[in-house]
Amino acid sequence: MKGLIARIHREYNVSCAEIALNDAWQSAALGIAVVSNSSAHAERLLERVIYWIERNRPDLYVVDYQIEVIV
Repeated sequence: MKGLIARIHREYNVSCAEIALNDAWQSAALGIAVVSNSSAHAERLLERVIYWIERNRPDLYVVDYQIEVIV
């Protein structure tokens, strides 16, 4: 997970951390955060991160994701 987290941070300049399921074998929950003056831009960026994971890491399965915009 450390490599994936570093790559996401480097590619998209977002904050990323493993936030849950730390002790679960072959499972992880990532939290990804971005600060922007445009909620639409922030939402598009987070959707691109999810798409990037699905496209570039076929060994991983995105089971579910949730985007929350706080204004």
